[in-house]
Amino acid sequence: MPSQRDVRNRIESVKNIQTITRAMQMVAAARLRRAEQRIDDLRPYADAIRRMTRQAAEAAGAVPSLPILQQHETVANVGLLLVAGDRGLAGAFNSQIVRAGVAAGKESQASGVSPIYFASGRRPASSLAFRGLTPAESFVGFTDRPAFADARRIASRLIAAYVDGDVDRVEIFYNGYVSPITQVVRRETLLPLQQASILGDDEPEAETSASATVKPVPDYEPDPAEILARLVPDYVEVSIFRALLESTASEHGARMSAMRNATENAGTLIGDLTLQMNRARQAAITQEIMEVVAGAEGVS
Repeated sequence: MPSQRDVRNRIESVKNIQTITRAMQMVAAARLRRAEQRIDDLRPYADAIRRMTRQAAEAAGAVPSLPILQQHETVANVGLLLVAGDRGLAGAFNSQIVRAGVAAGKESQASGVSPIYFASGRRPASSLAFRGLTPAESFVGFTDRPAFADARRIASRLIAAYVDGDVDRVEIFYNGYVSPITQVVRRETLLPLQQASILGDDEPEAETSASATVKPVPDYEPDPAEILARLVPDYVEVSIFRALLESTASEHGARMSAMRNATENAGTLIGDLTLQMNRARQAAITQEIMEVVAGAEGVS
């Protein structure tokens, strides 16, 4: 049975850990509020870009014969971008993205398509390397506060890989932010445009009443095909930036929840250890009393 000193030292150690986890929880909560604000600020612009790209694609009819807009005849390689974090201590935040990406890679291999991995964040990059799936390129050092320049750098690399024929399809995996305690793994197709998730977005249903407002038909200057060619790179960049922001908010939410659970578990452990120490003290006092009584009886 451990001594009272050993138990007391362990209690102090757990209290120190509890102090750290509580501080990390508060920091994550503060960063989460800022991340939520950035998502709210971006969503109108991102939705507008996606809507304009979809409308231009519908107006253009036949997709222009530009490399970025051409759908490859065969799909031999698929680029999988895994977006997660640079740090751990966030529950299953990082691991669920890696699992989803690796599972998608195995599905592609089963259908005769070779996966080529790209990683945003040190955790997915190291996890892929540990599994022997070293990513073609890793983007690290900005997951706590991503900038649009980071999204543009990633988008340029993926667009170049698609245009050069290194990949025939580009997909992205990230944690979509729902609430501080809920993050949903999302999988979206960025390229080619003909298969992009953007074309599957549902428009709000039109009013069926007699007073429903008729939507105006936009006039394009220059023609829709040229506008589409300009919009697609912006659409890819904004889609990646939105994924980075949602992933950042999800990471802070997951870390806040993980640290809150760790703090509560530390409190429970401290209670158990305190009870154990009190029992050890009581046993020691009882033993001393018995020794005093036995000594007194021996003298008499």
